Parts: sequence; structure tokens; C-alpha cells
Amino acid sequence: MTDSKNINNPVGQGGGQRKKLSRAERQNNGPHRNLDRRNAADQKAELVRKMREKAAAAKDAEQAADDTTQN
Repeated sequence: MTDSKNINNPVGQGGGQRKKLSRAERQNNGPHRNLDRRNAADQKAELVRKMREKAAAAKDAEQAADDTTQN
């Protein structure tokens, strides 16, 4: 087996050719990133929804407490 002059790049050690990357993929902006962004947006929307529900429940409880103290 023939070795290359560069110890980090031995010839005949497999590895094959690298996939041709699009410009967007080279900038780490490929289709997988779009999925990650969509998942992050979904998680954020769910968190905002939960926070609004908690705030509304706290407001309702506060109003109910005010109503009982006024009567």
C-alpha cells in the first residue's frame, strides 16, 4: 500500500469524495436549519401560550378575590 507524504492523508484509506455543498449549506444555512428554526418557533409559541394562560388564570383569581372582599 502506498502512503502519501502527508501523514494525515494516507492514500488508499477510504473516505471517498466529499458531497458537493450548496452555498447555503456551506454557510450552515441548509434545509436542516429551516427545520430547526420551525421547531424553535413552535416551542416558543407553545411557551407563550402557556404563559398567557397562567397570567389569565392569575388575573381571574385576583378578580375573584377582589369581588369577595368587596361584598
